[in-house]
Amino acid sequence: MHRSRILIFSPRYITLTLVVLATLGCLLGLALAPGAWPWLLPLLLAFGGLTALGFRDLFHPTHAILRSYPIAAHLRFIMEEIRPEMRQYFFEDEKNGTPFSRDKRAVVYQRAKGQLDKRPFGTQYEVYQDGFEWLHHSMAPRPVAEAPPRLVIGGPDCSQPYSASLLNISAMSFGSLSANAIRALNRGAKAGGFAHDTGEGGLSPHHREGGGDLIWELGSGYFSARDAQGRFDPALFEKNATLPQVRMVELKLSQGAKPGHGGVLPAAKVSAEIAATRGIAMGEDCISPAAHSAFATPVELLRFLAEMRRLSGGKPAGFKLCIGHRWEFLAICKAMLETGITPDFIVVDGAEGGTGAAPLEFMDHLGMPMREGLNFVHNALIGIGLRDRVRIGASGKIATAFDMARAMALGADWCNAGRGFMFALGCIHSLSCHTDRCPTGVATQDPTRSRALVVPDKTQRVTQFQAATVAALSELVAAAGLDHPSQLRPQHFFRRVSAQEVRSFAELFPELAPGELLHGTHDPRFREAWQMADAHSFAPRATVTPRLEPEAV
Repeated sequence: MHRSRILIFSPRYITLTLVVLATLGCLLGLALAPGAWPWLLPLLLAFGGLTALGFRDLFHPTHAILRSYPIAAHLRFIMEEIRPEMRQYFFEDEKNGTPFSRDKRAVVYQRAKGQLDKRPFGTQYEVYQDGFEWLHHSMAPRPVAEAPPRLVIGGPDCSQPYSASLLNISAMSFGSLSANAIRALNRGAKAGGFAHDTGEGGLSPHHREGGGDLIWELGSGYFSARDAQGRFDPALFEKNATLPQVRMVELKLSQGAKPGHGGVLPAAKVSAEIAATRGIAMGEDCISPAAHSAFATPVELLRFLAEMRRLSGGKPAGFKLCIGHRWEFLAICKAMLETGITPDFIVVDGAEGGTGAAPLEFMDHLGMPMREGLNFVHNALIGIGLRDRVRIGASGKIATAFDMARAMALGADWCNAGRGFMFALGCIHSLSCHTDRCPTGVATQDPTRSRALVVPDKTQRVTQFQAATVAALSELVAAAGLDHPSQLRPQHFFRRVSAQEVRSFAELFPELAPGELLHGTHDPRFREAWQMADAHSFAPRATVTPRLEPEAV
């Protein structure tokens, strides 16, 4: 009892005590001086409200901080809420912000707006620090190409090859992004002559109304190509895949942000528009399974891909994945050799990618980073003698021309950008994509928020960002003494690995000889995984002595 009587004098409760005293003072003032109510009444309402809040906190059923620090504890929650903004605006330097540095965000904004994108007074990177990377230039630079470089995607089994830009919009679904964001992206792609990947959320009206080239991504939910049971519907797929606007079809095996993970869009978030786009019922959870139901082995995967190509009328068909177990991709390579079926393209997503939300463990620690995955796929195709039949796209933190050039030196034929184009749309890096409270209307389904995104203005910014970035790539390539980005090689790039040592990418990412996997390789990245790979199963063959299980205690 004694302890409870002195609580009001404890520093932890002093805020509540003062507020209660102020409330009592206002009541006393009104009783003694009724004529003072015009200025005392607002004070009474304010202090009375805080008193009510304080007693609610004092007897809160679960929250220890509120029970110990009534009223004052709310300051902690306010500071915690604005912490990301405070860090970004006042404490973050130009180079070390994550996932994207302030400098990279700024250059995207400047290029999207058509503003000056140059920097003064030298680099802010510590060039003698471990991990610094650069591209060597030539003493005989080449003229900068006048026209943006392009490439043709389509192997020998493709009857409608696609002439693609070297920088395209990465997979972002309607549902993840707002309708206005999708409209602006597609109209920007149309104006700039580049492609827009739909993401696995289906082929929405917003993707189609702008008329821009589409890469239709088909995920494990088979949205826009599924029957009532959620299985792949060949007739519906053919109907949508043969639309003139769909230029390529892409099968999603996994994505960088959460490889091997399915997804659920709760029923409450399934609007009539999303239901119609995805081919799902209203009032039910929208399930994206972790695994596909249309195939179960590498051989079946390739046959399904060939069927997608046939149903689309001979358009380029490929798949996207983040590399995980190496033997699984090599199993697909063995299936290519066995069946004679090759994809027209493969998009390698990196574990550092992802425009949506994912569990922390998946986002931070699952999957192979893009550069290692990209170079692995590139070398695997060289090793089986099929690199010339398959184009490779790279997706994972691509925002600048240097990002593109580095990826192309490691094996990419073209690049996709997701978050870079989100910045062009006006994304301010608020990291609230998963809350449906995006402040700029990019990653939300709230119509009152998405109205903030003005489609005509953002369309122009999307086009200008892409054009300026590809132009910067052409300048880098010319400075390196090359005529086309396809000539970039690992030996053109260098990384500082210690204060005294610099190594070329050719040393860090050694290349297999053509056909080396077929003839037997000693490369540790491939030797054991190749032996474990099985064209008829994603499970590994037992090629090594298994570890002994620990004895039961």
